[in-house]
Amino acid sequence: MVKLVLLHKADSIYEDEPDVVYDFPRPYLRAMQEAVGDWVVYYEPVKAGPRGYFAVAKIDSVIPKPGPKPGAEGRFLAFITPGTYLPFDYEVPRLQGGRPLEQALCELDGSPKKGGAVQRAVRRLPEDEFARIVNLGLPQDLERQEAMRYEAANPGMAEEPLIFERPVLERLTRRAYRDVAFRRKVRDAYDYRCAISGLRLRNGGGRPEVQAAHIRPVDQKGSDSVRNGLALSGTLHWMFDRGLISIAEDCETILVSRNKVPADVVDRLIRPDGKLLKPTDPRDRPHPENLRWHRENRFGQVMGDEPNPWDRL
Repeated sequence: MVKLVLLHKADSIYEDEPDVVYDFPRPYLRAMQEAVGDWVVYYEPVKAGPRGYFAVAKIDSVIPKPGPKPGAEGRFLAFITPGTYLPFDYEVPRLQGGRPLEQALCELDGSPKKGGAVQRAVRRLPEDEFARIVNLGLPQDLERQEAMRYEAANPGMAEEPLIFERPVLERLTRRAYRDVAFRRKVRDAYDYRCAISGLRLRNGGGRPEVQAAHIRPVDQKGSDSVRNGLALSGTLHWMFDRGLISIAEDCETILVSRNKVPADVVDRLIRPDGKLLKPTDPRDRPHPENLRWHRENRFGQVMGDEPNPWDRL
């Protein structure tokens, strides 16, 4: 097995969806086959935008691209292992101190190379460089950063706590860590506003009340991509998970199971225009396939015996 860097552009003409599948031509087939079962880092090329290294995932399998679609001949699809895609909390710049993070992209004097290897859509990545990039994008202490984010400074605790250094791959597969990373990215994408009520609420200490909801649950092959997330208040998160609300095919009209949700609750909880609040960055907006899955598999399902949270509103 081998780790790779995969170039990805948000406006790619190919069937790329970073958390699902990567479309590539035959010259990269051998490297992609060697990477099956191993991890890759996604990279945005210079001409596509400023993000640099922006996410990590694991390759599950590689197959020829099914025909007879135009352009399918000589192309292949690499499928991402469900539940492994994770966007970086900090997008990692291409250069550190003027030097590329990948040794293969350095000239002998450490300056960046031009052309050649730099333009390859698939590049092999040594283990130590993979670990360095991931540690920059997903810090060891991310959970502590989030826990302390809204805590008032305590002058009596000047010393930084010791961070238990977990192996990179253990961190990438630990659900608690991934939940923190997902929550931070989703809430930031929605500017800490609930996508359905439009409200941005904070408690007395400044901590945001909005939560991060998976549109398609992880245990149902959903990913930790921001495009599989919605920022929702606690009550609306509860309602969304139980299929009392969903989003229509236009990806913006809010659907309500009105035979189960009282009209006055709708009036109090949902934006007056009945439209979903979307992230400013189009790359973060809910993917239509994730919304379709929710409509077909959650919306309108029978409620459990739990008390309705809106009874306390």
